[in-house]
Amino acid sequence: MTAKTALTPATHTAPPAAFSHGVRKGNILQVAGQVGFLPAVPGQPPTVAGPTLREQTLQTLANVRSVLEAGGATWEDVMMLRVYLTDTAHFAEMNALYDDYFAGLKEAPAARTTVYVGLPEGLLIEIDALAVLG
Repeated sequence: MTAKTALTPATHTAPPAAFSHGVRKGNILQVAGQVGFLPAVPGQPPTVAGPTLREQTLQTLANVRSVLEAGGATWEDVMMLRVYLTDTAHFAEMNALYDDYFAGLKEAPAARTTVYVGLPEGLLIEIDALAVLG
């Protein structure tokens, strides 16, 4: 049986509860919901990339990519992305950012976007991913 490996990239703070930023088992890698926190600074609380959807979306995608890379994956391995927004007014802007960000992929992953109002104050977006390697 293949071992399960928890992933926490050096750029991420330790999770505040009993969960991992990502988990890989065999060729499957699940990236937990990531938000727009800047890279971790030891001894400092997490800092949001900025107040705008653009700043937070780009940082959130960078954070997802960091977990993918820690697990040996790339965006080409991603099968599914789930995007959670806190405001329906952000759909068009997020879709434009998403299209620009993933313009170079051979095949776009399946994706789902929904509105979720449970993110901590100041956070506008959360993204999780499922990747299959090999």
